[in-house]
Amino acid sequence: MSNNDDYTPPAVWQWDAESGGEWAKINRPIAGATHQQDLPVGEHPLQLYSLATPNGQKVTIMLEELLELGISEAEYDAFLIKISDGDQFGSGFVGVNPNSKIPALMDHSTNPVTRVFESGAILQYLAEKFDVLIPSDHTSKTECRNWLFWQMGSAPYLGGGFGHFYAYAPVKMQYPIDRFTMEVKRQLDVLNRHLSDHDYMAGSEYSIADIAIWPWYGNLVINNSYEAAEFLDVESYTHVVRWAKQIERRPAVKRGKRVNRVWGPEEEQLAERHNTNDFS
Repeated sequence: MSNNDDYTPPAVWQWDAESGGEWAKINRPIAGATHQQDLPVGEHPLQLYSLATPNGQKVTIMLEELLELGISEAEYDAFLIKISDGDQFGSGFVGVNPNSKIPALMDHSTNPVTRVFESGAILQYLAEKFDVLIPSDHTSKTECRNWLFWQMGSAPYLGGGFGHFYAYAPVKMQYPIDRFTMEVKRQLDVLNRHLSDHDYMAGSEYSIADIAIWPWYGNLVINNSYEAAEFLDVESYTHVVRWAKQIERRPAVKRGKRVNRVWGPEEEQLAERHNTNDFS
């Protein structure tokens, strides 16, 4: 890996497996399985394979919200995928998600079993399956999907861009930090302007749009991500902070963000989840 300011790209790029800092070993330029590893299967119809990253939290919060609504068919088993160990490249996981990214869901209530991957697709699948947490009228449903897909397109700038260069890159480089900070602050301003006259992302109704956006931008403004709240002056985005704290208080959010979490204070961890008693 070169740290030179005058780096010139080669004619043909070659993979340097040692480059990229703390998380370099979980990335590679090819797809497919690296080893045989079957996935466990629990007793419930919904089987989740995940980790409590922001993308993983989206789905566990969604599932806990469904259970909070009394939908017993949403009971689920959540198995830990240790991405630092390469579990996402095991043959079983690749069979569920060929993109080797968490989260991934198997719905055993269907015949044949349905695989669902990509966090936004999982949220939409569950909302439509149980007909909740997505508005019913045309205008609001479309607005919900607008913001759901906004999140899918925007968060890579926050996580893979700002978060990587600000918190995880092996060296601090001003250009990428400035570039991605500018974009994240623009995104926060987009949210702040929208939430200045909306209770939630799709209007007055809590929905999968909020569930998708909160683990990324909600966690960011309440300083649960990258320890960057001061750097980004998040308190200036008053409407986003109000929205973030409002959602943080929801019981399902409190439970969901713990599932498949194996770092931080012990009381905030729950490596696997198989029934409601696991939270006690």
